[in-house]
Amino acid sequence: MAVLYHSTRNNDATVTASQAILQGLSTEGGLFVPDHIPALEKSLTELSKMSYQEVAYEVMKLMLSDFTEDELKACINNAYDSKFDTDKIAPLVKAEGAYYLELFHGRTIAFKDMALSILPHLMTTAAKKNDVKNEIVILTATSGDTGKAALEGFASVPGTRIIVFYPKNGVSAIQEKQMVTQKGANTFVVGIKGNFDDAQTGVKKMFGDKELAALLDANGFQFSSANSINIGRLVPQMVYYVYAYAQLLASGAIGDGEEINVVVPTGNFGNILAAYYAKEMGLPIKKFICASNDNKVLFDFFSTGTYDKNREFILTTSPSMDILISSNLERLIYKIAGEDAEANAAFMKSLNTEGKYSITEEMKAKLADFFGGYATEQETADIIKKIYDNCGYVIDTHTAVAACVYEQYKAATDDNTKTVIASTASPYKFTRSVMAAIAPEKADDEDFALVDALSKLSKVEIPDAIAEIRTAEVLHKTVCEVEDMCKEVKGFLGIN
Repeated sequence: MAVLYHSTRNNDATVTASQAILQGLSTEGGLFVPDHIPALEKSLTELSKMSYQEVAYEVMKLMLSDFTEDELKACINNAYDSKFDTDKIAPLVKAEGAYYLELFHGRTIAFKDMALSILPHLMTTAAKKNDVKNEIVILTATSGDTGKAALEGFASVPGTRIIVFYPKNGVSAIQEKQMVTQKGANTFVVGIKGNFDDAQTGVKKMFGDKELAALLDANGFQFSSANSINIGRLVPQMVYYVYAYAQLLASGAIGDGEEINVVVPTGNFGNILAAYYAKEMGLPIKKFICASNDNKVLFDFFSTGTYDKNREFILTTSPSMDILISSNLERLIYKIAGEDAEANAAFMKSLNTEGKYSITEEMKAKLADFFGGYATEQETADIIKKIYDNCGYVIDTHTAVAACVYEQYKAATDDNTKTVIASTASPYKFTRSVMAAIAPEKADDEDFALVDALSKLSKVEIPDAIAEIRTAEVLHKTVCEVEDMCKEVKGFLGIN
């Protein structure tokens, strides 16, 4: 039975997977969700004998059911190829009593590559399937990693342009250098004088602007999204959780059907939601451990049932998680509200007008599979050093938040279930913070001297993604106020 998609705020409007990928966001601001999640057709044992590409097809064919076998396999094979520096695409590494799922072996050394390597192929295929004649304009807000991964994926792709907004002082030096040196005539990068939530809100506002949509259409353009709200991002993320389980099974670390826990450093809630959807598909996951940094809006939500963004926004060493509006949580709220679009829309209206909402006790009871925790800046640095000292394994700041919260979970529950920690970025992406934890005496070194020092310490070769930007020319220098974001979009498209 084909999977169709409807909005979290309107059950009546139904679209195919390819249409949902093209639109990105529903017209009334809701997120697209599947009308059902099919069970895996292959057994876990069968999956354990498959390559990453083969597992990807088995998962994605179920969720993207209007793509033909040839179309989907072409997208998968074009995405997961030599641009990844390991044949496994997403290898597992055992360290300090857990299995680290390394999701940073793609071109931009962050987990966003796992989905953004395939999204351009899905989107251009979807455009052909739906006879789209307009040029597709990818409009994206980033807290650091999505931006570069999306730019890399869409750069020079015919029939597309991509505009990325990022908080000017809210990303790491390496993250910023990766974005502002991006080549491709169809790319545009803008720093905003605000934080990620300001950028995300500005982007959502443009998506909901009907006058702007009409102006774009009149000039041969239409918006789509590369943010994690797009189901073309979410579905590929389901794959690596299934693949992680398959690897554990293949290695004999677990038995067929044995439950695992999953720990995810969480900002916009897309990565952990993908694990939740994978469980709905039949993956034996016992607990979803949601790890936050000092911006602990999700920890407070899981603790109290109230989501409240009315708080100080804190800049941390894990900037991709410096988020107070976790957009993809809306999909879970819709689910636990009994797929009641009207109730969900009321929660989201309350978030928009009052900055908070509280779920019912009945809804809260449906979150029993989730555990929320958070790590302070000191705890994050301490665990980077601890894991390096104990076993020589170097993790980035975001993965460290997850490792710390996993220790909290074990202390609170005595649960020894085998656990996969989503390792979401290479330590090279956050070299200064990682080296400050391991070798504070080098704290004053310049960024690329720290890269060299980290290479010596970790005995891991400097990734091409870092080596390439060392001397790369800065091509994008635009910085604007939040209220001028739409003006910059029009200027880039030449429709002022």
